Amino acid sequence: MRRFLSVLTLVTLIQSFPVVVSAQVQPQAKQSSDPIQMVLAANWMTNYPDNKFYPERIISRADLASIMVKAFRLDKRQATSKENIVVPDVPPSHPAYKDIQTVLKTDIMRGYRGNLFFPNQRVTRAEALAIFAQAYGVFQFPDETVNEILAPHPDAASIPPWARKAIATVVAEAFVNTDTQGNIYPLKPMTRGDMAYVLSKYLQRQGQDAEIPDAPPAPPQP
Repeated sequence: MRRFLSVLTLVTLIQSFPVVVSAQVQPQAKQSSDPIQMVLAANWMTNYPDNKFYPERIISRADLASIMVKAFRLDKRQATSKENIVVPDVPPSHPAYKDIQTVLKTDIMRGYRGNLFFPNQRVTRAEALAIFAQAYGVFQFPDETVNEILAPHPDAASIPPWARKAIATVVAEAFVNTDTQGNIYPLKPMTRGDMAYVLSKYLQRQGQDAEIPDAPPAPPQP
């Protein structure tokens, strides 16, 4: 009788163990590795009013400005004390006015001819990655090193010359999502899902309390 009870107890414990793992351990691991959930939790990006993220939607320049301000705390940098810049297509009533002023004052983003910002213009992956790298801090690799870093990517030749050093920085830091062949697709639009991936990798690398140094002068943008 004692032996029977011992076997029965062991079977009961074995059957109950997977339930504990499934209910407690797995959901926690899944949540911590989901890029979208990570950036939402950090409040670096937000859902739309219908509470959906829409990862396939394309990032605009105004969107990117707001994301950079949040992720890198650009509003805390000394340059933001400068006088506001007159931007004809971004009046003070624009929802992203403060963030656009911040990225312009800190040289993380630049305006175009006539000091226009084109807030609704969609952003390519090369532009978004270069701007992210500018906020992060572009590594001053020599050209030979840049070429070596980008060489394994089949479409590296399509990266605009002005973005190569910046993209080499984010590639070296493993912040960039690619396809199975390693293509970066620099000329394709940057989607919200793409941006969430980059930000999640940066979040993992830096941690919550990372101090962000002042950025060097911005590289030219097309």
